Amino acid sequence: MNGSRIAAVGHYQPAKVLTNEDLAELVDTSDEWIRSRVGIRTRHIAGPDEPVDELAAHAAAKALAAAGLTPSDIDLVLVATSTAVDRSPNMAARVANRLGIPSPAAMDINVVCAGFTHALATADHAVRAGAATRALVIGADKMSDVADWSDRTTCVLVGDGAGAAVVEASDEPGIGPVLWGSVPEMGNAVRIEGTPSRFAQEGQSVYRWATTQLPAIARKACERAGLAPEDLAGLVLHQANLRIIEPLAEKIGAVNAVVARDVVESGNTSAASIPLAFSKLVERGEFSKGDPVLLFGFGGNLSYAGQVVRCP
Repeated sequence: MNGSRIAAVGHYQPAKVLTNEDLAELVDTSDEWIRSRVGIRTRHIAGPDEPVDELAAHAAAKALAAAGLTPSDIDLVLVATSTAVDRSPNMAARVANRLGIPSPAAMDINVVCAGFTHALATADHAVRAGAATRALVIGADKMSDVADWSDRTTCVLVGDGAGAAVVEASDEPGIGPVLWGSVPEMGNAVRIEGTPSRFAQEGQSVYRWATTQLPAIARKACERAGLAPEDLAGLVLHQANLRIIEPLAEKIGAVNAVVARDVVESGNTSAASIPLAFSKLVERGEFSKGDPVLLFGFGGNLSYAGQVVRCP
């Protein structure tokens, strides 16, 4: 085998839906104010009895079922998250325990909103190197735990959820070369810090950086896969803000691509946003098997990572 591919995907969101009208009862805001600035209408919020590893395990179980595999087929579990409450056991180990995966390598990856695409690249590298046979790659975050529900500029953004992919060896590479990096000197533009931990950001700085610097980087990710942006069937960007997604998609030049806009109904779910949106598009039949889709994460740490994948 000289490559790896995504065999199947899955996603999960908590049942509770928080609308813009609901938020207007908590802070000084309105449906019109939120939709005009970030494009979000609703978001899903997990309860106190729904920890991050439970969200992750639900999404992973769906991906396993879609791939026709059992937990014993998995030997690597990677969980991208920035909302783990405890340091040990990590989320990956907890997910493995919930699913009954017997003896996997189990690692968490914290690159915030770009976490899933970093984890996907790590799984691809591990499988191609022969260090793993099949990997579960999960993005899961419970942003409601770190939201300041008195700050209308940030609490209106966040939601909870998880998305997962099964990665396995393949004769034909189905996961393109990753393009990743960061802007460390701007790392404080997006933060989850303090005691208790709280999410905060410099919204205008992030907007300018994303809409001016990222289009060229995303196009280079396409080049590494041997494709032009107009060859893409789909574009799944980090679901941060509709006002970032739409101009970024236009500047990338993916004129024939289905553009994920799951942020409208899910909000910003951080590391979960890309696999969650991608899984929904696959489930709805928006793509054919083998279609090229650019997954591109960006945000926390002002990190970014993207790769073109072939649809399962």
